[in-house]
Order: sequence, then C-alpha cells, then structure tokens
Amino acid sequence: MTIDLREIKKLKTEDVEKLVEESEAEGYRFLRRLVDQYEDGTNTFNKAGEILYGVWNPQGHLVAIGGLNRDPYSSKEGVGRLRRFYISQEARRQGIGTHLLTEIVNYAKGHFTELVVRTESSVADAFYRANGFSADLGIPEATHSLRLDNAQEKKAE
Repeated sequence: MTIDLREIKKLKTEDVEKLVEESEAEGYRFLRRLVDQYEDGTNTFNKAGEILYGVWNPQGHLVAIGGLNRDPYSSKEGVGRLRRFYISQEARRQGIGTHLLTEIVNYAKGHFTELVVRTESSVADAFYRANGFSADLGIPEATHSLRLDNAQEKKAE
C-alpha cells in the first residue's frame, strides 16, 4: 500500500472522526482524548521536540496517527512519550505502524535520549518489543522504553 506520512500541523483541519470511532469501538479512549485535549489546548504537540504525524492511504483517508510529547510524568530530562498511537484495522499488518513508529523514533533522536509509552494491550506490547522497546519497567506511568542513540549522547561521552 502506498502511503502518505506527514506531520499534522493543525488537527482541527483533519478528518479524524473515523479513527476515533473505530478506536472507541475497540475499547480505546485515547483518540477521543487526543481530539478533546487538542481542542481545549492542553496538548497540541507544540512544545520543543513534540510532533504529531498522520498516515493517509491512496484514497486520502487518515489510517494511522501517532505523536510525541515531552513526558509529563518523568522527572528525568530528555524523556519523550509516544502518544495517541493508533493504526486503523484496515491498515494493520502492512508495515504502516512500523513505518510510523520509525519516523517518530528518528525525529525523537534529535530531541530526547529515551522514549516511553504506556499500553495495556498485549498486541501493542508485542509490537513495541518487536521494535526494540524494553518492557516491564515496574513504573505505573510507562510499560515500555527505548534508549535513543543520538548525537546529544555522543557529545556527552
């Protein structure tokens, strides 16, 4: 499947409702929170190092979304949090999630030394582990982490 992966600069201009409805039907509320927090201004992915990406299929429909925030739960410097990561059912098992995650990780390398994410899904757990994340961190705010090998760390050595 040919895809168009790009930054979402203004969520309000994108048609995310199908993804929100699909995610809610699966029992996930985090995309509704994405829309609500974007509208009320509490999370617009506009702080230093933050970004929100979308993936569109050839018909121009948004089929995946994922963002990166500074981790609001960490007291450590340089921790980014993968947020609101969702792939529509029709786009799963086609490499789109891996492609989106790779784009986010590559972007994060210029801004953070570690990425964390929280999930309660066994499918997501397997996905993050397959993509290099460590699991079972023993902290309530994150279930998986990934150390980033980036230029900032190399300068510190």
